[in-house]
Amino acid sequence: MLKKTILFIINPISGGKSKLNFPSLVEKYLDATIFSPSFIFTTGAGHAGKLALENPDIDVIVAVGGDGTINEVASVLESSGQIMGIVPCGSGNGLARSIGLPLRNIDAIKRLNHLRTIRIDSGSLNGRKFFNMAGVGFDAHISHQFSTHIKRGLGGYIQTTFREINAYLPQNYTLTLDGKICTRKAFMISIANSSQYGNDAHISPFASVKDGLLDICIIKPFPLYFFPVMVYRMFSRTAHLSRYVEIIRAANILIKREKADLVHVDGEPVLMDSELNIKIKPLSLLVLT
Repeated sequence: MLKKTILFIINPISGGKSKLNFPSLVEKYLDATIFSPSFIFTTGAGHAGKLALENPDIDVIVAVGGDGTINEVASVLESSGQIMGIVPCGSGNGLARSIGLPLRNIDAIKRLNHLRTIRIDSGSLNGRKFFNMAGVGFDAHISHQFSTHIKRGLGGYIQTTFREINAYLPQNYTLTLDGKICTRKAFMISIANSSQYGNDAHISPFASVKDGLLDICIIKPFPLYFFPVMVYRMFSRTAHLSRYVEIIRAANILIKREKADLVHVDGEPVLMDSELNIKIKPLSLLVLT
């Protein structure tokens, strides 16, 4: 039986941990009777996607990094028929957690040996693909602030949130959800393909990466003293029970906001126009799980 070629695209700085010994872990725990591995370390933003694009004949391409690295690789492999693998090494690892992947490198490598695949949905926001979560409002603002923060991980995210939350003002939005129009004043709006941002913080506990729908999670303005309760609800998977959270499922979404501003796609901040067209592409990415 011919071995499958497998390329590991490794972000050396994701999650703040060194990956220099990662190839030696693969050589030890990847089944050499099934796979013929190769490795490339990325050198900056956009490099992972470029490497995936340059290797269309590789059987399996594995993103070793956080949600940003995963997004770059998945954006190339989506609809291509190539198989994607994930070794989660980021700050939140939202998509990996949502599809049940192990978080330890050794366990994630061993899981690749099973060669079990699933197909998951992908979303797009003004043409930018996302696979876990996109958003506007406060979470997009925090993604931008967090991207410049020295301290990564959950601790850095919490620090950034507490520093910024008091000054952030809710905005007015007009949403068209599968043809139905509604207006909302919102602190933020998360567009969830999976259930969580990462670190097991679930904004939409029943969201599925395989249902052909996106969960539009509208977080209404809430008093600042209520913020710890909102955090508790996310980690206890009860955000949908809060009077400040409204969740609507849809496949075709148009969001109009007051002005051009930041959004985030899988945690990466991007400046976009005031009008946002969001779509879902069902079962378009083939992933080892």
